[in-house]
Amino acid sequence: MPPRSTRPVDSLDDDDYPAYTMGRAAALLGTTPAFLRSLGEHRLIVPLRSEGGHRRYSRYQLRIAARARELVDAGTPVQAACRIVILEDQLEEAQRINEELRTRAEPETSA
Repeated sequence: MPPRSTRPVDSLDDDDYPAYTMGRAAALLGTTPAFLRSLGEHRLIVPLRSEGGHRRYSRYQLRIAARARELVDAGTPVQAACRIVILEDQLEEAQRINEELRTRAEPETSA
């Protein structure tokens, strides 16, 4: 992993910054606002809300939505696609933790 910058992260660099309206997010993904709402109903992504109550999506959420769309386009029902994406994310996190623990344990075993 590259070293983190010492400068503060601004909104343009922040993957979690809710920069995209529902319409813009749907256009970027090539889908409909209804599809994004269905992902929210299945709790895959929960967009932040603007002061006016409008949904705002982050780049991270758009990547998750894009993966769900790939599965749906391949014939997977939306509910199942959401569950698959959640499980993929959990597996990736578990693998990251295992690797981190393995890396920490290596110097101890070689001493």
